[in-house]
Amino acid sequence: MSKSWSFIKDPIHGYIRLSETERTVVDTRPVQRLRRLRQLAGSEFVYPAANHSRFEHVLGAMHLAGELSEALPTDLDTHTQQQLRLAALVHDIGHGPFSHVFEPLMVRHLNKTHEDLVPWLVNETEIADKLDKAGFSPQKIGLLAVGRLRDKKRPYLDQIISSSVDVDKMDFIVRDSFHTGAGYGSVDVHRLLYTMDVIDGNLAVDGRAVPTLESLLLARLESFRTIYFHRASRAVQIMIVQALEAAKDELGLLSFDKPEDYLQLDDYKVWTDLKACKRSRRIMQDLESRRLLKCAYEKTVYAPEELVSNVITKDSVRRDIEQELARKAKIKVEDVTIDVPTLPSVPYHNAVEIQPLDIPVFKRAPSGKKEIIQLSEVSKIIGVLRTFMNLVRVYTKEQYRSRVESASRQILGEPPVSAKISY
Repeated sequence: MSKSWSFIKDPIHGYIRLSETERTVVDTRPVQRLRRLRQLAGSEFVYPAANHSRFEHVLGAMHLAGELSEALPTDLDTHTQQQLRLAALVHDIGHGPFSHVFEPLMVRHLNKTHEDLVPWLVNETEIADKLDKAGFSPQKIGLLAVGRLRDKKRPYLDQIISSSVDVDKMDFIVRDSFHTGAGYGSVDVHRLLYTMDVIDGNLAVDGRAVPTLESLLLARLESFRTIYFHRASRAVQIMIVQALEAAKDELGLLSFDKPEDYLQLDDYKVWTDLKACKRSRRIMQDLESRRLLKCAYEKTVYAPEELVSNVITKDSVRRDIEQELARKAKIKVEDVTIDVPTLPSVPYHNAVEIQPLDIPVFKRAPSGKKEIIQLSEVSKIIGVLRTFMNLVRVYTKEQYRSRVESASRQILGEPPVSAKISY
């Protein structure tokens, strides 16, 4: 690693140090663009201080990747440690304007996610030149950045960047909680970092740190409910998706053949373009006056309720039910939106797919040997988390709220009393 260091003061991790190579990558256009991408587009309508950017998040993820790579009791050479830091630094450069809110357009029309664009941007921009000059492979960094390096001997390298307990989640859970003031991110992530190990090539958590792991996953759950899937935040995000969809052809939002075209798309430019576009202008005016869609119906879904469960996973079923709701409410189908946590526009929608039993946990036998154990053996809390994440909401314009609520009750069933309480 270079002897030349710079320092950045971060409100979460304190001073983050940068090597000379990292500093040159930070100063590239793809990484600097992250300053103009909000981490939680839409949440600022609920939490006024939630204006933090992807830029500070990737710096935090880079810092934690370095901490973890140094803490693991493996023979990771300095070059590999630096690879991990660089991969974490560029892991979000594929995000479009408004971050996750842009994702549905790419999934629906390009069959791609922001992760698919990361290796492309690493290899086809100035980042590749910076990495080459410093002796790093842009191809490897690009794949590692999205957890697709697939080193058969060292699968834990991918897991540091992308897994059930990775440096990405460790940073955004704490950071998003801090900036929103929600208060759920008081998690000692360093306790997890310093107790992790590699067992049979996979990242594993020491059983002694299970309480901290529980805290992290519970914070993730509560943050999802109160930040990422907040009713008003989701109303904003749904409206931005509608505006993007309406204006995509006129603005050429998906017509990017070269990295330069894609890198022009940031929150500032696209928000301004959407305001000027005739097809999206009214939605943007409503957003700027905070005339938001209203939640007319909400229900927590359990597995036996097959009809509503299908809404969660199948686009075609969801569209059919939206049409039926519109017909019963006697309104246009575009004025009804079913919202579920698994949609790609939901920030960190994979938070609803917590698979705690997939997280390797180990304990030490009296002989000192490390043995993998089932997490369910040492934690009863984690195994039930997913139950609470199967939510279904129906949004509409304020003037149609009562009609859509009535139609939703007929088609989707009576919601519980708790769903009638706003939070």
